Amino acid sequence: MIPNRIMKKSSLSPLTRRAFLRGAVSAAVAMPTLVPSIVLGANAPSNRITLGCIGVGRMGRGDAKDFLRFTNIQIIAVCDVDSKRMADGKTLVDQHYATGAPTGTDRGCSEHGDFRDLLARSDIDAVSIVSPDHWHALHAIAAVRAGKDVFVQKPMTYTIAEGRQLCEAVGRTGRILQVGSQQRSDAKFRLACELVRNGRIGKLQTVKVGFGLDPSGEIEPDMAVPANLNYNFWLGPAPEAPYTENRVHPQHDYGRPGWLRIQDYCHGMITGWGSHHMDIAQWGMGVERSGPVTIQAHAEFPSRGLWNVHSRFHIEYGYANGVQLICAGTDENKQGVEFIGSEGRVHVRRGFIETEPESLLHADLQSHKDRLPVSRDHKGNFLESIRSRKDPIAPVEIGHRSNTACVLGSIAMRLGRRLSWDPANESFANDAEATALLSRPMRAPWSLHG
Repeated sequence: MIPNRIMKKSSLSPLTRRAFLRGAVSAAVAMPTLVPSIVLGANAPSNRITLGCIGVGRMGRGDAKDFLRFTNIQIIAVCDVDSKRMADGKTLVDQHYATGAPTGTDRGCSEHGDFRDLLARSDIDAVSIVSPDHWHALHAIAAVRAGKDVFVQKPMTYTIAEGRQLCEAVGRTGRILQVGSQQRSDAKFRLACELVRNGRIGKLQTVKVGFGLDPSGEIEPDMAVPANLNYNFWLGPAPEAPYTENRVHPQHDYGRPGWLRIQDYCHGMITGWGSHHMDIAQWGMGVERSGPVTIQAHAEFPSRGLWNVHSRFHIEYGYANGVQLICAGTDENKQGVEFIGSEGRVHVRRGFIETEPESLLHADLQSHKDRLPVSRDHKGNFLESIRSRKDPIAPVEIGHRSNTACVLGSIAMRLGRRLSWDPANESFANDAEATALLSRPMRAPWSLHG
C-alpha cells in the first residue's frame, strides 16, 4: 500500500495550461497541492497508480508496453507532438485494456499535444518521459513540480547544469524519479559490480567501457513539415533549424530517429549507450555519487552532412582513487564493461558475464560486506518506490552522476584537451571555455528559471 500522503487541497480554480507554467517551465509558478488518486481507498479503482506517457515514439511505445504488463497501474493519457504517433499510442493502450481491462476501470486513454495539459491533471500520479534528450529536463522538472513521480529515459538530461537543477527539484518536491538505466536491475551487472566492490579481483586498476559508433550522414534537403507534426514544439529549447525528416524521426515507421545523431539534441553514442555502461562502471567502482577528476579525449567528427555527433573516439578518465577508466568504441574496447584488477577481471554486457578466475561466478555473495540493492524489474522497482516512497535502484542523483561522466567525455572530445574536474563542486578548474559547455541557452520562450 501507498502511505497516506494527504495534502491540503488547493483553493485555486481548475488549472489551465496558461496558468500552469505560463508560457514556459518556470520555477516561479506556484503549483497547487494535489491529492494523488491512489490514496483514496485501498480496494477502489482509484487506488491504482495512474500513468501518463510523455512521448510515445520508438522507445516510448516500448516503455508503454512494459508498463502495461502491470495490473496495479493504468495508463490514462498519452502525449506527443506528432499526432500520428499520439493516436498510435492511444490505440496501443485502448486495445490492451479492451482485451484485459483492470477490474473497475472507468477511464479511457486521452490524448494531449502539449505536455503541460497532461501535467495539469490531478488524476495522474506518475509520468513516463521518453522524449528527445534535449527535452528531458524541461519535462521532468515540470512533472515533479506538478506533483508527479517520474520515470525518465536515459540520458537523464542534455547538460550537466540541467541535471543538477533536476536533482534539486526532486529534493524539494519529494517526488520519486527513476532513470531508465535498466542494467541496474539485471543480475549479471549487479554481480559484476558486487564482485569488484568487495575486492574479489584484487585492487581495481583499470576499467574499460565499449559500445558501437554512429555513422555519418548526408546533406539533407529542407522539407515541408508534415501536418501531423508540431515541429516548432518538437524543437522546443533547441536552436531553430529547417525541417527535414532525418532531423526528427521517420514518418512511416518507428525506426531509429535522426535526432540521436545531431549535437543540438543529443551527444551521440557517448550518452546513448555510454549512459548505460558508464553507470555500471561507476557503480562497480563505488563512485556512483561522485565522478572523475581528469578527462582527456580525442574523437573524429563528420566533415559534412546533417548528422554531426562523434564517430570514433577515445576518452581517458582519471579518478581520485587512482583508477583509470578508458571509454572507446568497439573497434578498440569490448562491448560492455570490463573491470581489471591486480588478481583478476570481470567482463559484463547484456546477457553475458565472464570472470577470471572463473570460480568468481560461484562466489558466496553472503560473505560480501558491500551488498548492493536488488531490483529484478526496472519498471516494477519504480512502481514499488512510488508506494514505499523509498529511493528506486536508479535515483536522480546517481542518474545525474552517470550522465555527467558521459557529458564530460563529450566536452573533452569537442575541446580535444585534458580537463580537470571537481566532482564535489561540479566545476572545471580555471577553464572558461569548458565551463561554458556545462549549460546552454534555451530558445524562447523555454526556460528552467522563468
